[in-house]
Amino acid sequence: MNKVATAIEGLWVLEPKVFGDERGYFFESHNEDTFAKLGLRHRFVQDNESRSRRGTLRGLHFQQGEHAQAKLVRVVSGEVLDVAVDLRPGSATYGRAVTELLTGENKKMMLVPRGFAHGFVVLSAEAVFQYKCDNFYRPDAEGGVRWDDPELAIDWRMGADEVILSAKDRVLPYLRELAR
Repeated sequence: MNKVATAIEGLWVLEPKVFGDERGYFFESHNEDTFAKLGLRHRFVQDNESRSRRGTLRGLHFQQGEHAQAKLVRVVSGEVLDVAVDLRPGSATYGRAVTELLTGENKKMMLVPRGFAHGFVVLSAEAVFQYKCDNFYRPDAEGGVRWDDPELAIDWRMGADEVILSAKDRVLPYLRELAR
């Protein structure tokens, strides 16, 4: 597995070794020993999966305080633009976003550390998205940032008129409204 640095310290893109032949392919999306050799020590306790249609934007979400979560995210089928925003207090890259194209074909994964907001938008007709979390989800610790916050200036690769949001995501606060 290759561990590729991003523009933000601690945020990684992971490229697994894919073994393919006439039958199809095989790869390990997570192996605790392999991750440890890469310096990535996470104990994942929860797996989640979503299926979404084109234009669906989920995010930007995070868990706060002792319930913060690191996430290992990947696409099983389809294509998404994955986004992580640094919200770590005192970080030199606070408020900075990194995007990565994750697809069922490229098999890339993003390891999003605790202290980041995370979201994605579906660029293909449909996508199946999976993620492992190193802490359990707690509704009372949930937070988020608006997807279209001008301070973040994220290029979602699609117009606002194409984006499909949940009612909850439509009313998330702007970055400047978050308590640091």
